[in-house]
Amino acid sequence: MAVTVYVDADACPVTRIVERVAKEYKIPVVLLCDTNHVMNSGYSTVKTIGAGADAVDIALINLCNKGDIVVTQDYGVAAMALGKGAKAIHHSGKVFSDDNIDGLLMDRHLAKVARRKSKNHLKGPKKRTDEDDRRFEECVQTADRRM
Repeated sequence: MAVTVYVDADACPVTRIVERVAKEYKIPVVLLCDTNHVMNSGYSTVKTIGAGADAVDIALINLCNKGDIVVTQDYGVAAMALGKGAKAIHHSGKVFSDDNIDGLLMDRHLAKVARRKSKNHLKGPKKRTDEDDRRFEECVQTADRRM
């Protein structure tokens, strides 16, 4: 069974790392983005999906299959990918699994509830570091062994 890496590429900071590692192992990559983003790649197939809430997410889940690798920061997409038997990796290098996805989805829900109740905005994500990139690359290189 051929493995493909699918990347939820809208604002994904690790696209080039995915491509570099996939090229080394001769694994095809599909970058999915909406019409608000222009992407080009000398290695990956780029699929531009129509604008709309969750359009890219739905397309990604429809394309991925058992054994594929999905790179996303969206816990909902990760949960659906796991449900299809795909492997899912956050751009931080965190591996999504059946053991941690329920807790992550609950954390996401609680954060959403807190944002609705508060007039103060929560801080955004911290700035990406070289260590984040190194950790992610290691995770992608060992994806089949770790998941």
